[in-house]
Amino acid sequence: MAEQKFIEVRGAREHNLKSVDVDIPRDRLTVITGLSGSGKSSLAFDTIYAEGQRRYVESLSAYARQFLDMMGKPDVDHISGLSPAISIEQKTTSKNPRSTVGTVTEIYDYLRLLFARVGTPYSPATGKPIAAQQVQDMVDAVMAMEEGTRGYLMAPVVRDRKGEYRKEFIEWRKQGFQRVKVDGQFHDLEEPPVLDKKFRHDIDVVVDR
Repeated sequence: MAEQKFIEVRGAREHNLKSVDVDIPRDRLTVITGLSGSGKSSLAFDTIYAEGQRRYVESLSAYARQFLDMMGKPDVDHISGLSPAISIEQKTTSKNPRSTVGTVTEIYDYLRLLFARVGTPYSPATGKPIAAQQVQDMVDAVMAMEEGTRGYLMAPVVRDRKGEYRKEFIEWRKQGFQRVKVDGQFHDLEEPPVLDKKFRHDIDVVVDR
């Protein structure tokens, strides 16, 4: 059976709707607009969402249904092409001002997991794909460089943060480190750079070279 491309609503009479017939394309962003009292919410929430939620709950076991509130059947002749639905009304559902559709519907953590497992992350600096590497992979990459190529082993300690870092420079020198890379330039810790605390900086400690 071919997948239905539309949500078909026939004879919707919920609240102030007057036998409305409408076909809404699936897998698309659809906006229902109109004057106040024209029946937007009656169609979207009280008809389409109510029937989608009711059918989904009915498909669950009797044990699961006892924990859920099932909406009543809307006043409509026929609806087809529905999927399980999520409804977010235009009102405050959380006291947290940073709440989003993802957090309110509790799908945010699942989406993060999906992107982490299925997606391919890219480095914002190089544009290349980021992949986990074993020690041997790193050794092979270094050995593949041309003879005489200079390389640095560095530890990123500050990224895009404001500060002078005078105490940190002294502490790193006490720990035995000799050089740092600050905002793209190498410096000896015997004479560390004087940084403006009003600007953001990137600092790497040179471990070896």
